[in-house]
Amino acid sequence: MTPAINAAKKAGIGYTVHKYDHDPAADSYGREASEKLGLDPERVFKTLVVSVDAGHLVVAVLPVSTMLSMKLVADAVGGKKAAMADRDKVQRSSGYVLGGVSPLGQKRPLQTVIDSSARQFDTVFVSAGRRGLEIELAPGDLARLTGGQFADLRQL
Repeated sequence: MTPAINAAKKAGIGYTVHKYDHDPAADSYGREASEKLGLDPERVFKTLVVSVDAGHLVVAVLPVSTMLSMKLVADAVGGKKAAMADRDKVQRSSGYVLGGVSPLGQKRPLQTVIDSSARQFDTVFVSAGRRGLEIELAPGDLARLTGGQFADLRQL
């Protein structure tokens, strides 16, 4: 069990865990999950941690098939400027290794923004806290468990 799975279990929500054989040579963890599980990449969401206004860490959750708009994520949290967070800070803050960062069960919960496209699905898939492991849950449950808000995050 990972902290992400434990958080879902403790909350008593409906969820399903999906495993696949992770290829260490994969260039995109999210695309790999989508392909190996045979899922629409619009339903598989990646977890990115950004630094807003040079220090405030924020979790952005968006489809693996899209690119994050730094302007939109900064706007969503009332900031001016965002950039990808330092990988060491991400790992220390979340307790997860890159490629396995889950929005759930983070060591230090961060403000979370989920792309509004998640609402069009009954369930979405996010990392369960380890490479090769995804957790499927309802978007509303994802928002409740992370304290997250929905906003448009996709780069146009």
